[in-house]
Amino acid sequence: MAKIGVGIIGAGRGGWAALGHIPAIRALPDYELRAISTTRRASADAAAQEFGVPSGFDDHRDLIAHPEVDLVVVSVKVAHHHMLVSEALGAGKAVYSEWPLGVGLDQAADLAQRARAARVRTVIGLQARFAPAVRQVRDLVADGYVGKVLGTTLIGSGLAWVGETDRAHAYIFDRASGTTTLTVPAMHALEALNFALGDFDEVFANLVRGRTEVRITDEGITLPVTAPDQVSVTGTLRGGAAASVYYRGAHSRGDNLRWEINGTEGDLVLTAPGVNGNLQVADLRLEGGRGSDETVAPIEIPDRYFAAVPRGLTGPAHNVAQVYAAFAADLRDGGRTVPGFDHALERHRLLGLIEATSRTRTALKPAA
Repeated sequence: MAKIGVGIIGAGRGGWAALGHIPAIRALPDYELRAISTTRRASADAAAQEFGVPSGFDDHRDLIAHPEVDLVVVSVKVAHHHMLVSEALGAGKAVYSEWPLGVGLDQAADLAQRARAARVRTVIGLQARFAPAVRQVRDLVADGYVGKVLGTTLIGSGLAWVGETDRAHAYIFDRASGTTTLTVPAMHALEALNFALGDFDEVFANLVRGRTEVRITDEGITLPVTAPDQVSVTGTLRGGAAASVYYRGAHSRGDNLRWEINGTEGDLVLTAPGVNGNLQVADLRLEGGRGSDETVAPIEIPDRYFAAVPRGLTGPAHNVAQVYAAFAADLRDGGRTVPGFDHALERHRLLGLIEATSRTRTALKPAA
């Protein structure tokens, strides 16, 4: 198969594409980064030079139209996803959109419909399910390592949602932006939990604004916080297990990420070192114990869970590279292992259900 030509919209220096996508693409032989675009000529030229990309554009339409771009990656603020993804789909290009797919359920539903109509392959950036440790946990549970799953608890920290920020990042404290503690770190964690243990049969949530103001350091002002920064989601999984997920804004002086799975025969524990509380980008440590074990002990992750991605590629780029590697394999053999926009729509429906149950204070059941 010929190399897959990638064009990234939103490839500014120091952004998520630079941290996650570009190192991932460079690590995989199936891909070639052929174009990037930013909103300004100077930044496009600087990024193209820094990353060694032949084409840098200050107009996303030029990138989409580029004949050597097969896959358009949209890595910008969620508020711009609908327009950019729509244009890429309209051009008949495959699209990799960061999560969330859109601002709210209506935008996600529209983009999923456009993708179906265009008959193109799509990828949604929910990479937590591709973390080697998460995939190994899914297999261990399926193989009976913990016996019957009785319950699971996951506690994490959304590290960006602290008491102060700069103007460039103030939007994440605004519920209308689509980029909040709930929509980003909590939903990425729920993606991993549901992938490993199954979907919810019933869910209840409590969304709280612990901080009502955020200080904008470069302007010396405060702004109101409209998005919840304390996210509690509980429920029952379809297999009958109890589930509890809590994400807090900022970081803890204790554990910033701890996920336990408890069963009749054993236990599994996933943690991340240091202050990394975002499960989708963490280098996860897996421990387990069963039978007569009195404590958990490290579990080695076999090479097969790393597939074509080098073990030396760590940090945010690793799980993104796992997505790219799986997508290339799908294109080769016609598989559908990488979730696209229809899966993103289902995640948006769960997101809407979480928000609804918090408003109504009533447990709700997802649609079958």
